[in-house]
Amino acid sequence: MNNKDIAEGYMTGLKNDRYLRALLKQPVDVTPVWMMRQAGRYLPEYRELRAQAGDFMALCTNPELACEVTLQPLRRFELDAAILFSDILTIPDAMGLGLYFEQGEGPKFKHVIASDADVKNLPIPDPELSLTYVMDAVRTIRKNLKGEVPLIGFSGSPWTLATYMVEGGSSKAFTKIKKMMFASPQTLHLLLDKLADSVITYLNAQIAAGAQAVMVFDTWGGVLSPRDYKLFSLQYMEKIVNGLTREYDGQKIPVTLFTKNGGMWLESIAATGCDALGLDWTIDIENAKARVGDSVALQGNMDPSILYASPARIEEEVGTILKGFGHGSGHVFNLGHGIHLDVPPENAGVFVDAVHEQSRQYHK
Repeated sequence: MNNKDIAEGYMTGLKNDRYLRALLKQPVDVTPVWMMRQAGRYLPEYRELRAQAGDFMALCTNPELACEVTLQPLRRFELDAAILFSDILTIPDAMGLGLYFEQGEGPKFKHVIASDADVKNLPIPDPELSLTYVMDAVRTIRKNLKGEVPLIGFSGSPWTLATYMVEGGSSKAFTKIKKMMFASPQTLHLLLDKLADSVITYLNAQIAAGAQAVMVFDTWGGVLSPRDYKLFSLQYMEKIVNGLTREYDGQKIPVTLFTKNGGMWLESIAATGCDALGLDWTIDIENAKARVGDSVALQGNMDPSILYASPARIEEEVGTILKGFGHGSGHVFNLGHGIHLDVPPENAGVFVDAVHEQSRQYHK
């Protein structure tokens, strides 16, 4: 296989399938790169469209607008993947909890989960009924991508979704859900199990609608102790991995698990059977690779705040991370978390270009 085969999507029919190849540890010509939250508030065209739409949920629930937002960063940057524009809290909303957003305060729910009865009354949403707008967005985006790059579908992890459902919104101390975890663990396990089933159904529906890879965001797994992480987060993500459609329409569907502040648990996450681990910036990628070997691909892991720096400093950081991972495939370059809303878009362009330019030497 030569670089021409790789560049033309030899395996998948995509014009650029570096991202899928890297997740499956297959040869690539350069390290693929995309950014978490690449479609969002740092782009003036996004802010303009959101103002026209009225609010965030109006964007999410309109498939045509969600498609437009998804495609916006691809017009600016040579990104190697598109990610569905949506929110991690669509599942709890579809369960009837009443998601809304308050200016400056983030997501909130009209109804919170506080008891066994609350959990037992929650339905497992049918994605093609109560989350039709997401499935329609996936189909619309796939059509409009025209095979340029793959589309990533995603969900929040059961633990992360549960934190919002029990707390009623964002939290700093997580006192309500930790009270449930320690005082009524059976209630929380019931909730997490139902959420895992819902995430499996949701992601499999995204795959059927056109997502070519999926990612599970465990944003708040890092607030748990090692024992509680395995009990209340990791085991449910492993259930999801085991329940996902891993091949569709003759193509493998890679799955990435990302736990923010989860660097101490990489070996355990890799053992779930996922294809890739997302890394935040608190762990050295060379150390991560030494620990998990070739068992999984790695995604990450530049500190998003580096994008405030000069072009030379951004390029230096890209070089450091590429050198840390070293030669060969199995690395998807990304930020260690979402791009900050006040980053100059041109700095994101420097980052993307630097990854492609500097990584070529590692794939000869």
